[in-house]
Amino acid sequence: MIAVNLKMKKFFVIADNIRSLENIGSIFRTADALGVSKIFLCGICGTPPNEKIAKTALGAEKTIPWEYHKQTGRLIDKLKKERVNIIALEQDKKAINFRDLKPNFPIALIIGNEVKGISKSILKKCDKIIELPMKGKKESLNVSVAFGIAGYEIVKY
Repeated sequence: MIAVNLKMKKFFVIADNIRSLENIGSIFRTADALGVSKIFLCGICGTPPNEKIAKTALGAEKTIPWEYHKQTGRLIDKLKKERVNIIALEQDKKAINFRDLKPNFPIALIIGNEVKGISKSILKKCDKIIELPMKGKKESLNVSVAFGIAGYEIVKY
């Protein structure tokens, strides 16, 4: 007998202005491992089909549903009307440690630009902001690595 989880947790990813196609591919691959419901690619994000995305996604760009949206803010407004909880992964004075998040599904995790992060106007629309503590000298992790760490914490619930 095969067990079926009838109450699938809806977990979305919003990639906000991620410039590296390799990072986009890595996000697809990690999203596949996490069982992400859909990826929303916004702003300057590249989209499949793309050779550089495919190189790191290893086929996940063909199996994970995705949509492109020009404006992240409008997408967030739409998702909020659908009662999706919006969580940003960003260093901010209002951020809580990612381990202290008790996710309330459905959830959308926003990950931002490799240099500029997530804009203040987008952060204001979020229900919560989480961050990864940095113990070394570097201020942040690669966006796809940070997504993987936070994503695995979220799906454990």
